[in-house]
Amino acid sequence: MGSLQEKLAGMKAAVFINFFKTKVKDINQLRNDCRAQSVDYMVAKKTILNKALKEKGFEAADYEGEVAALFSSQDEVVAAKLANDFAKKNENIKLVGGILEGKVIDVSAVKALAVLPSKQELLSKVVGSIASPLSGMLNVLQGNLRNFVYALNAIREKKS
Repeated sequence: MGSLQEKLAGMKAAVFINFFKTKVKDINQLRNDCRAQSVDYMVAKKTILNKALKEKGFEAADYEGEVAALFSSQDEVVAAKLANDFAKKNENIKLVGGILEGKVIDVSAVKALAVLPSKQELLSKVVGSIASPLSGMLNVLQGNLRNFVYALNAIREKKS
């Protein structure tokens, strides 16, 4: 249970899924996807999960079936995206809830979180937004300089 408590303490977000009747190869694929995105995947008994949640100040969860947790310590969105995308591909995977910003969230909130862009996507959009006006200004300045050179060249040709 110490490992579960450590994951709860170091997470930015967590998503809980029910994986009842899911094939082992599908679970292994989910584990591999989680590993690739730096998300921790853990299966825990519901009683141990509830005890750990209560110790961390969260309300106890009343989930049915076999429950696994995806913990994200770097990005709030990535665990929800992984779980939601995997649930769309595999009908046996059901989203059952999660934790975000210290609060237990329901399935609809997990799905809403899953459609948000990741932190990396948002950063790239900000950089693109900043770079676009700068490149436009550079083109305008180069155009003025280019026109000035053409004017000087025309004056030189006229004098020759």
